[in-house]
Amino acid sequence: MHILEVLLALLVLGGLGYAALRWGIEGAVHNRKIQVVPDIRGKSIAGALSMLAPLDLPLMKEGEEFNGSVPIGSIVRQRPPGGTKVREGKTIRVVVSQGGETVFTPSLASLPLRNAEILLRQSQLALGEVSESYSLRLDKGLVLSQDPKAESSVEKNTLVNVVVSGGAPPEGVVLMPDLLRKNIAEASQWAGKHGVEISVVKDPSSLFPYGVVLEQQPLADAVVSDGAKVTLTISARPGGREEAAAAGFHYQVPQGASESLLRIVLVDQQGERELFNGLRAPGSKVDLAVPATKKARVKIFLNGILVEERNL
Repeated sequence: MHILEVLLALLVLGGLGYAALRWGIEGAVHNRKIQVVPDIRGKSIAGALSMLAPLDLPLMKEGEEFNGSVPIGSIVRQRPPGGTKVREGKTIRVVVSQGGETVFTPSLASLPLRNAEILLRQSQLALGEVSESYSLRLDKGLVLSQDPKAESSVEKNTLVNVVVSGGAPPEGVVLMPDLLRKNIAEASQWAGKHGVEISVVKDPSSLFPYGVVLEQQPLADAVVSDGAKVTLTISARPGGREEAAAAGFHYQVPQGASESLLRIVLVDQQGERELFNGLRAPGSKVDLAVPATKKARVKIFLNGILVEERNL
């Protein structure tokens, strides 16, 4: 009987203790001030903290997401939302923007406009403004240039503007030819025929034989007029052993049912330079002279797709 009385007394004391503890906690909570949660969407974390700290409302980041309309590092959503009445100490949970999701722009050069548009859609981009320009390099309807350039990092659904070839120019319109990798004598012959003045800059460090055009201004397909001035940078390395540094490059177009648009690009210390661009039948061979240096490599594109890359 004595044991039962002791147990009963312990239960009563425990119940009273629990009631007192709960009353104390509830009293402490209910004694906290009521605050109105501010709208912190679009604010940086630092800005949000400066708004919440005076209200004794802690902040917790519960996630991140891509959002092109909200600057990176800014708050996309909050919980509870702005305008909600809460007591001091209530945690405000937020999701922070990682900015717009980015992709790389594909190379559209030399592709038919329809193919370029399909490739953009596959890359989660969109075709923007389409303009036309005469060209000696590419047939009518093929892409000459793009903006943003190939391999640029852009947000999804960015518009990519293109310039397509309008074909050969009409009578009386003179376009700058592609003189890269051609000899200065050939360039001079063209300039004399069209009344164009040539200014030559020599590059003695080039590994190409003397007189090979390395750079040109203006670029190929630019409209030039009588008396215009063209600047050409040529290799100034003497002949002899230096000429042996130019190695033979061979490529055979794979077998197939139709012609392929072949583009060969040289990449070296001077950047990227196009060595060849044109349609070739299946099985046909292309032979080029390129500088055989360890730092140089050649990229081979078929129908706008990089299919091979070789070190020289």
